[in-house]
Amino acid sequence: MSGHHAAPVRTPFLTRGSAAVLAVALIGIAVYLSRMLLGLGRFTNLTDQWPWGIWIAIDVATGVALAAGGFTSAALVYIFGRERFHPLVRPALLTAALGYTFVVIGLLADLGRWYNVWHPMLPSMWQGNSVLFEVGMCVMVYLCVLYIEFVPIVVERFKGKVALRGALAGLNRPLEGILRLADATLSRFIWVFIIAGVVLSCLHQSSLGTLMLIAPAKMSPIWFTPVMPALFLMSAIAVGFPMIIFESMIASRSFGRPAEMHLLSGLARMIPFLLGVYALAKVADLTLRDAWPHVFAGGAQSTMFLIELIGGVLLPLALASMERIRRSPAGLFVTATLIVLGVALNRINVFLVAYRPPFTETTYAPAIFEILLTSGLIATLVLVYRAAVLVFPVIPAPESAPAEHLSRVNVPVRIAPAAAGVFQPTDGTES
Repeated sequence: MSGHHAAPVRTPFLTRGSAAVLAVALIGIAVYLSRMLLGLGRFTNLTDQWPWGIWIAIDVATGVALAAGGFTSAALVYIFGRERFHPLVRPALLTAALGYTFVVIGLLADLGRWYNVWHPMLPSMWQGNSVLFEVGMCVMVYLCVLYIEFVPIVVERFKGKVALRGALAGLNRPLEGILRLADATLSRFIWVFIIAGVVLSCLHQSSLGTLMLIAPAKMSPIWFTPVMPALFLMSAIAVGFPMIIFESMIASRSFGRPAEMHLLSGLARMIPFLLGVYALAKVADLTLRDAWPHVFAGGAQSTMFLIELIGGVLLPLALASMERIRRSPAGLFVTATLIVLGVALNRINVFLVAYRPPFTETTYAPAIFEILLTSGLIATLVLVYRAAVLVFPVIPAPESAPAEHLSRVNVPVRIAPAAAGVFQPTDGTES
């Protein structure tokens, strides 16, 4: 695992901020349990004409896309050999594992017969012609892979430290044996799971786009395209590094640490290429399909697409191409946030805004319970992440930053007063 040192964060779990998040989480959990016990209909505005809403668009489609930092960071470090970015892998892995876990939890809320979710595990119930079957199987297997990849972090935390007392003291030696066995085994075969994770991610990220190919008559021509699976995959790859940057800077602020600009600025150098490929493919697709008249036709769909394209792709592409922005904590945070929001808006647009079934008599707007449940899931994810980094060695220890990066002072450029108020200038350079 190289020489990068990570350690549990030493800070109280419950602060004023986390207490507010806990309140939102408890409300969401109460709504979730009520929905699971009392049925789907009374908690949503979904109908036969509008079969999915924000629980699919946000909780599932957006959640899967924003968990892409796990497989992109793994590919960067372990496949392409960019070892200097290794300290960013563990936080990205934790974010991905929690993201996919809560995707599954959110999906259960959207399923009418959620208690049958285990059916795809039985070969007798497999349906190879179903896109959702492929997505479900890939997500299921990839979630297992993510937890296996997290095992070395658990081993590092508890190996040689198991000290149960009382009636549980007899478990100390067996647990230590399990930890030693896991350490010895995974050290040899972890590369298999890393490669499997990258492959599985590429499969289901693209398959979420394939899902909408079955509804050509129900979608706006602005978004419907035969290459939607490729666009979904490219956007997931493009948002992977910005999501790592976004998560890292939020965590640094939350735990009172300086942003790791010596790593994040270098990571940001790859964003213009990845986001540029996605932008080029998107513009080329609209041109080849002669869909630009629909883009500028006016109306809600046109407006939402232009916000997605300009605010979520072109503007952050221009910002990420400027070195002074990549070296600025405020500038880098704004750039990463725009990309994250742009990809999230793309998923919402594809699954909600673009979806217009013919002969509809009503329109869909999320019910208050749908909003509370989604907000609660997000809040709970944040709290579980906070708890995990307080227990496990996930976040790089402050002293692990390379001295040669910290010794050279760089005064970043402030581009947004609001963002500059969130992230104070931090010394850092870009290699």
